[in-house]
Amino acid sequence: MRRREFLQLSAAGAAAAMFSGRSSAQEVPREIRIGTQKGGYFSAVRQRQTLENTFRPLGIDVKWIDFQFGPPLLEAINVGSVDFGYVGDTPPIFAQAASARIRYVAAVRQEGKTQAIIVPRDSSIQTVTDLKGKRVAFGKGSSAHNLLVAALEKAGLAWSDIAPTPLAPADATAAFIKGSVDAWSIWDPYLALAELKQNARIIVSGKDIHTVNSFFIAGSDLVEKYPALTARLSDVFASEGAWAEQHHEEVAQAQAEATGVDIDAVRRFVDRSTYRVTPVDDEVIHTQQAVADRFARLGLIPKPVKVADIVWKWTPGS
Repeated sequence: MRRREFLQLSAAGAAAAMFSGRSSAQEVPREIRIGTQKGGYFSAVRQRQTLENTFRPLGIDVKWIDFQFGPPLLEAINVGSVDFGYVGDTPPIFAQAASARIRYVAAVRQEGKTQAIIVPRDSSIQTVTDLKGKRVAFGKGSSAHNLLVAALEKAGLAWSDIAPTPLAPADATAAFIKGSVDAWSIWDPYLALAELKQNARIIVSGKDIHTVNSFFIAGSDLVEKYPALTARLSDVFASEGAWAEQHHEEVAQAQAEATGVDIDAVRRFVDRSTYRVTPVDDEVIHTQQAVADRFARLGLIPKPVKVADIVWKWTPGS
């Protein structure tokens, strides 16, 4: 047998052994499809080729798929066109309430600095209380949806006290610029761009309202068929997160190059971001359950959900 053929067989066998004790080499996935959004450190991870260098020697390609925000990314995971992705705290709640086949795999405990409710600089709105009767844009089922609901709750306002205006980020940007909405609940990089380009003013930031988490989510099929692969994905993203914590400028440069977003805006949101990836522990589950209960109480999801039911336990380095 020639050396090249031997190495190919060895790689396939290693992948099979690593990713499923019951799988044969033929059952090892040909590719892993990763869903990402603007923001985060994914442009730098892609540029560094860390995932590719980890999985391609095992015969597994890595495909990156970009989304505007979390809900369509999770729908893609649910229907099987994406395997693994990164979203804010609210999309998994809506997805679970719709019986989507997803699992929480890992968490990033944010400091709440990368999302806020903003208004035009010369707006008369000064506090959340002033949003009463106003048109407020937000991405339905997004982390900004949760921020808006939580901020109103903390200010003693009901959801019915405002004119909710669900818009995807691109549409909300246009509406904010035109003055078609009075306020906008949004996350970075759109938040940073609005601050720098539209002279937007923050009336409340996520850090002032609640605990904020983001999540790595996998499709149920991935964790059931390939638990070791899922764990290895989480390990790699955790390692890259630790690197990103120490290399903000490299993260910013990669993000600006990949997206065309203004470098000053990118630096702003990178410097107020955190990238440390951790398991979904009891504290994170408790915080996430409070999000789920809030949406259920307001009737914004079709049924109550128990977050712990779809948490997959990742042990780093396993």
